[in-house]
Amino acid sequence: MRKKAKVNRRQFLQRAGGAAAVSIGFPYVVSSSAVGTAGTIAPSNRITLGCIGLGRMGVGDMRSFMSLKEVQVVAVCDVDSKRLNHAKEIVEKYYGQQGSKESYKGCAAYGDFREVIARDDIDAVSIVTPDHWHALPALAAARAGKDIFLQKPMTLTVQEGRLLSNTVRRNKCVLLVGTQHRSNRYNRHACELVRNGRIGKLHTVRIGLGGDPACTPQPNMPIPKNLDYQMWLGPAPEAPYTEKRVHPQTDYSRPGWLRVNDYCCGQITGNGSHYLDMAHWGMDTERTGPVAIEGETTYPTEGIWDVHGAFHLEYTYANGIRMIVGKNCKSGVRFEGSEGWVTALGRKEAEPKSLLSSVIGADEIHLIKSDNHKQNFIDCVKSRREPIAPVEVGHRSASVCILGYIAMKLGHKLKWDPKQETFLNDEPANRMLSRPLRSPWRL
Repeated sequence: MRKKAKVNRRQFLQRAGGAAAVSIGFPYVVSSSAVGTAGTIAPSNRITLGCIGLGRMGVGDMRSFMSLKEVQVVAVCDVDSKRLNHAKEIVEKYYGQQGSKESYKGCAAYGDFREVIARDDIDAVSIVTPDHWHALPALAAARAGKDIFLQKPMTLTVQEGRLLSNTVRRNKCVLLVGTQHRSNRYNRHACELVRNGRIGKLHTVRIGLGGDPACTPQPNMPIPKNLDYQMWLGPAPEAPYTEKRVHPQTDYSRPGWLRVNDYCCGQITGNGSHYLDMAHWGMDTERTGPVAIEGETTYPTEGIWDVHGAFHLEYTYANGIRMIVGKNCKSGVRFEGSEGWVTALGRKEAEPKSLLSSVIGADEIHLIKSDNHKQNFIDCVKSRREPIAPVEVGHRSASVCILGYIAMKLGHKLKWDPKQETFLNDEPANRMLSRPLRSPWRL
């Protein structure tokens, strides 16, 4: 009975989305018969959400979703019971203060993401886990027909990204990647200026990004009782527990796993997922990739934090555009053309300065509009339209970062076929497009 009810609900949302001509970035409109008291959305027509991963970003994203009247968080999940219980308290306190006690049935807490996905009364999931835990829950959710908000980078490997993109599209799910800088008016305008030729012929994009620090050797430590460490490791290699490998036990400050190669690729995918994604948006290369990559970096000589330090990367695209990323560029994304330049994701600068107030005409290229990333996701869950950062675009944005990571690791120039997603005549590089998963986990 639950499954049937869910299908009917989704059909209702699709019909309502079409009838109301839902525009991305604008509130969803429903008839008076579908709303509750005081103009709130009736419980039967809300999007029920499960939140998987409740660290510093996970709790922040959960709060953002709770602030949307169309959403109701009904489940939370984390392998750290301290964080899990804290998130559950936040959710139940919030809905209690909103006067939703009669319609709200409570928030269930789980230590295993599969229990959240198994609930057929949950419409969508928010996945905000360490990078090595992005693909598996997202694939499980897509195979179950659930819609997905997935924090960046979309996946840890190119292989995972291709599989996830294919699975999401085959199952007709909505997946929004957490590259929220797309939902910024100035960034959108800057990319529209580039797309419409206002800086002339684009030839170079420069992106400033730094590296990560090293740490001293860390002692093995007892595993906290509140942490399911084997589940936290999941598909990653076995490793002794120490707090700087995982996350702080006393607060929500920056976790150590962001600087460990087994769980992420470092700043090139961390902030790079935002910056290189923005570059692709302006370059109109969102669904392709470079044809050549070369780079250099330094790596720590001790300690468990082993991702890259300061680095320099150069990408070349089939249309001749060069993208230069790293220590020698100013922060932000700077698009340089034959007649001027403009920046995104940083200070609002351009040459000539008149570009900043330039209006995009009705007959020119207009990019998807969104002023609220989470709202865009919910709007698209209801309308079934493609969100502002869809799965294939997210895959290509993550891939270009991963290609840079591989180039730095190998230390020689790579040639890439963006259509086949393979390196040309370079088997060592091709082996790095995937990573082995620790048993019993598999894609």
